[in-house]
Amino acid sequence: MKGANIAEQEENEKQEGAPKMKFDRLSNRVIGCALEVHRHLGPGLLESTYEQCLAHELKMEGIPFKLQCPLPVQYKEIKLDCGYRIDLLVDDRIIIELKSVERVLPIHQAQLLTYMKLSATSIGLLLNFNVKFMRSGIKRMVL
Repeated sequence: MKGANIAEQEENEKQEGAPKMKFDRLSNRVIGCALEVHRHLGPGLLESTYEQCLAHELKMEGIPFKLQCPLPVQYKEIKLDCGYRIDLLVDDRIIIELKSVERVLPIHQAQLLTYMKLSATSIGLLLNFNVKFMRSGIKRMVL
């Protein structure tokens, strides 16, 4: 169903009795796109390169996303623009934080969790492209 609305696809699956969780299919599709990018490029490039290539793959797969989505901080009664940006926000439901680092550190995971809390988004994917095998660079996080 390339290009169809993700929510409509999931609603159809729910009505058809599909037992999968709501976000499994979408996050798996995103991971498939990341695997495709890594398969073609391999490790060692800048994060911005992987970001643009992943955005291209998502677009080709008909997966809605926002690139470099602003993330304001709500402090008491005011919203502050502190310059935070989500690398990719997929279908307004999954935050993708991209890295191209030798090793994912706890601070990278904390960053994704903070973005998830600030945006009230319950699913996040931390994708590190600087690995030999992409499957070892994928971390799913759920609030």
